[in-house]
Amino acid sequence: MTTGLTVFDTAIGVCGLAWRDDVVIGTSLPSGGAAATRAWLLQRFPDAVEGPPPAAARAAVDGIVALLGGARFDLASVALDFSGVPEFHRRAYEVARTIPPGKTLTYGDIAHRLGMPGSAQAVGQAMGHNPFPIIVPCHRVLAAGGKDGGFSARGGVETKRRMLVIEGALADEPTLF
Repeated sequence: MTTGLTVFDTAIGVCGLAWRDDVVIGTSLPSGGAAATRAWLLQRFPDAVEGPPPAAARAAVDGIVALLGGARFDLASVALDFSGVPEFHRRAYEVARTIPPGKTLTYGDIAHRLGMPGSAQAVGQAMGHNPFPIIVPCHRVLAAGGKDGGFSARGGVETKRRMLVIEGALADEPTLF
């Protein structure tokens, strides 16, 4: 069973994806360029070999590029390897995957959908440990009152907001600069 990885350009920077067979095992948001993204993926998947992705992984890459380019592309059908992911996290990710591009839920909304209304903070922690950012759209999960909440990817909340603007979930706010 070979583990592969690829690094690719998107509208927000260089992203990465790792796979095993026809299943995605991890993704990476931009982390400072191709070399940094590659190094981060190799740290997570030291046995990975960089190369052209098989059809299923290629479809995931194409979908990520399209979504970050402004297309209303849904990545919910991408097969993911949840082995090693805690049960609560997996369930929270499954709910997050139902959020369509251009829409958001709060951590509390996901907790309610899980039948665990007091677990909003645990949902936030799960989103912060998401091994599949973009495919599991943790950027579409906000804090109470529509506040940004956190975002563990490079660029933090600014990256989260940028992705939500691209998807049409947030208005592009003018800045003073």
